[in-house]
Amino acid sequence: MGTLFRLVVYSQAPADSAARAAFDRIAELDRTFSDYNEASELSRLCRQPAGAPLPVSADLFAILQISQDLAAKTHGAFDVTLGPLTRLWRESRRARALPTADALASARRAAGFAHLHLDPARQTATLLRPGMALDLGGIAKGYAADAALNRLTQLGFPAAMVSASGDLALGDPPPGKRGWTIELAPFGDATATRTTLVLVHAAVSTSGDAEQFVEIGGVRFSHIIDPATGLGLTQSVAVTVVARRATVADALATACSVLDPVAAQRLTDASPEPVRLIVHRRDPVALLTSP
Repeated sequence: MGTLFRLVVYSQAPADSAARAAFDRIAELDRTFSDYNEASELSRLCRQPAGAPLPVSADLFAILQISQDLAAKTHGAFDVTLGPLTRLWRESRRARALPTADALASARRAAGFAHLHLDPARQTATLLRPGMALDLGGIAKGYAADAALNRLTQLGFPAAMVSASGDLALGDPPPGKRGWTIELAPFGDATATRTTLVLVHAAVSTSGDAEQFVEIGGVRFSHIIDPATGLGLTQSVAVTVVARRATVADALATACSVLDPVAAQRLTDASPEPVRLIVHRRDPVALLTSP
């Protein structure tokens, strides 16, 4: 999934075997979700001929269902079928050059969540257009963090935290604490005023361009794709979402990075579970936060 996972576990009993089981679960999901691995289940699905249904695992079907539901709610602001655009933009970031109009048009024709069909009865996924590719980068880390925390809890180690880059899944609090203390440093600026959260049985996800960006022609582009242009986002924001599950927090943070502030607030307000939205802006300096 292109990131590092870290576990923090509090226990009076040795936790080595439980930690290994949690890392094994993460590795299993990496073999399922990674679009960097040609042997992953996701990659095999993307090689399937257009219109040919493929039976998929419970994990892959579940994450695609969640993704499609959010894609519909955001009218495509969150869309895992943007894989062709994601791959094109990776090449542009490496070359520090915008893609050609023809390449961009071709990638956009191969994307669109309406062209991914899921059959719950048969647990199959079908890519309906030639050249389609899926990218779970906006949700897979959160899903894996949830799964690892669940594995630790099942094995008797509920006082734990799973960190996956900008995504955190938090279980019972550390001994003697009322919760996990999380400090948000917008844009990685250690000198900026920080927002401090104290959380238990919750998840935190932050999306932004603090680390992953490229400057082309004097314009700063994020790694996050704007579906409206097919290019990286140019508005510099750091979006943090606090939710019950890391899967939800991860996906919503990605979606809210693309949406305008009013639409982002409307999306989180409509969530069936409590969600807090915090948006830091680089210029002008501003902070939007919901309860």
